[in-house]
Amino acid sequence: MDLLRSMRIFARVAEAASFTAAAQQMDITTAQASRAVTELETHLRTRLLNRTTRRVALTDAGNRYLARCKEVLELVDLSEAEAGDAQVLPSGVLRMHAPITFGQHYVVPALTHYLEAHPQVRVELTLSQHVPDMLDEGFDVFLRVTTSTLPDSAFVSTKICSMPSVLCASPAYLKKAGAPRAPEDLPKHACLQMVTTVFPLDRWIFDGPRDGPRGRVEVDLEPGRLRVNSADALAVALSNGLGIAPLPMLAALPWLESGALVRVLPEWELQSMTIYAMYASRQYLDAKIRTWVAFLKEFVQSTLASEHA
Repeated sequence: MDLLRSMRIFARVAEAASFTAAAQQMDITTAQASRAVTELETHLRTRLLNRTTRRVALTDAGNRYLARCKEVLELVDLSEAEAGDAQVLPSGVLRMHAPITFGQHYVVPALTHYLEAHPQVRVELTLSQHVPDMLDEGFDVFLRVTTSTLPDSAFVSTKICSMPSVLCASPAYLKKAGAPRAPEDLPKHACLQMVTTVFPLDRWIFDGPRDGPRGRVEVDLEPGRLRVNSADALAVALSNGLGIAPLPMLAALPWLESGALVRVLPEWELQSMTIYAMYASRQYLDAKIRTWVAFLKEFVQSTLASEHA
């Protein structure tokens, strides 16, 4: 027996005081309505309705049960409506994870505008360098950075953007140590290293130059005098003349524009990185996840376009 269906039929019969009228309203047969109420009475071991050929009337127990039925059915209807609204109206808590640098430069500014547009949403944002366990750590969305294709996963992914890295140093360092002319010159320099899950710590990979025949070059590095897990901190170290290092373009751009850093080997391209938004499932996707991923993608791509204009 479908208990909720039987409760709905009983409530409709009681309100209409007629099996036939209730059946017509619910687009079922009178026999189906009668059988549902009978099964409900058998389940409860209580008579809910007194029936004659001319009328249907609630028993005392039926009257009390009807009041409870209405409460239960109203709660069920409300729960279904709220769950259905989650597919349409962004609301509730959105739990996100993002890499530190990308999160600071793009996710937080995007959130400022997103939250203005969706006042029913609250956000819990975690910034760190590790790749989270989405389910165990309870995230709705996390951003994954990779230099290659994503590994097989049960998660759904949406590409947010691709972003280059650039090799940088301060003018003071290059004046003192000289500018390398090719990637092979780099081991002779003070190469600072960023600890990240995206790029290998002890190898820089270049493509280019754009105007020459050479292809990919891999430069193996000795342990650097400075290793740091934040691109922003690495940029500060470079601006103070500590050496040469690659920076994501998003972290390097303000320093390049100010002249505190300059590009090294600009004709060579470092491996670019691709940022993906990862979430659990495309089916019945919560509106806050769907709208946030679309908003972030548009915001980042628009910002990148304006930065490189």
